[in-house]
Formats: sequence, structure tokens, C-alpha cells
Amino acid sequence: MAAKRFTQWADLATVQQTLKQKRELAQAREDTERALAAKQLRERNLFAEAVGAVTPVLHAPTAPIKKPKPDAIPRQRILDEAAALAESMSDGFDVENLLDTDDGLSYRRSGVGPDVLRKLRRGEWAIQAELDLHGLRRDEARNRVGDFLREAEKLGLRCVRIIHGKGLGSPGREPVLKAKVRSWLVQRNQVMGFVQAGPTDGGHGAVLVLLRSVVP
Repeated sequence: MAAKRFTQWADLATVQQTLKQKRELAQAREDTERALAAKQLRERNLFAEAVGAVTPVLHAPTAPIKKPKPDAIPRQRILDEAAALAESMSDGFDVENLLDTDDGLSYRRSGVGPDVLRKLRRGEWAIQAELDLHGLRRDEARNRVGDFLREAEKLGLRCVRIIHGKGLGSPGREPVLKAKVRSWLVQRNQVMGFVQAGPTDGGHGAVLVLLRSVVP
């Protein structure tokens, strides 16, 4: 019985010792935290004394950063210039070797059969529009021909007439624009062929032009 009582007292002493150690550790931890808080408070007070009163900014304003826009590329102008270059007509273009050696000095593009020009000469193609170049100088006439052909193609026309004149009012009574018009026409891709107009359509003072078919 005495031995059992001794064991119980020993166990109680051990528990008490353990509890004491835990209290001491808790106290030490509390002292450490209190000292750390006091240190942080002193540092804050020291900073406040150094910089003076401040107003905290809740939402700092930010300036929008504008990225420089890339230089605009004039795409349409580039396309227009390329188209104009492709459709340009030179006065120095040698057209003689491209014309058929007939009375009307007709012309047909590669792939166009001779029967097409025969039908054009016989009037089997209805004339859908015409351009009169009387009274125009060479440069103005060239521009008018280019504009006329471009508009005719937009409208889907197939057969047009260009009146260049017979040269009766020109020096030497030579049709100055006759050869020029034929040279300009050969340089245009939409021209499939042309023939001198018949007597009722202007004779050797005009030319009938067949344009390519534009598929919608």
C-alpha cells in the first residue's frame, strides 16, 4: 500500500513539473511577443517623427500609357497607283507589228479568233457607248480614252466606239490621233480587239473596240 501511495505522489509531482514548464514557456513566449510589439511601436513612432504628418493614399492615380500608333499604310493609294501603272498608256509604244495588215489596221489579242473581228466589222456587236475626241490635245485625249475604257469595263460593256477624227482640220490634213488611239488601245488589257468603223459608224475617223467580258 505504501509503495502504491509513493507512485501516485511521484506521478503527481511529474505532472506538476510538466505544467510548470508549460507555464514558463507560455510566459516566455508572451514576453517575447510583447517586446517585439514594443519595438515595432518604437520604430513606427520614430518614422512618424522623422517624416512628419502624412495622409495615406487609398487609390494611387495612374496615368494611362499611350502606345504610339504605327504609321498608317495608305493601302488604297498603293492599290490605285499600281492599277494606274498597269493601265498606263505610252505614246512611244510601237504598235505597227501588232496590227493586221488590212485596210483598217485592225487588231486582235492573242487567243481571239479572226471571226470575232469579222463580226465586229459587220456590225454584229451593238455599239453600247462612244467617246468623241474631236478638239482634244494628245495628253487630254489619252486620259479621256483611259477613263472611258475603265468606266466601260465597270459597266460591263462589250462594244464601244472611239471617234478620233479624220484629220481634216489638222496640219497636213493628217489624223494625228488615229495612230495614237490604236497604240493606246493595244496597251490596255481589257481590249480584246478593234477594227476601223464602217461607213455608217464613222469610217476611217473612228474605231470599234471589243472589250473583254467581265464575269460578275
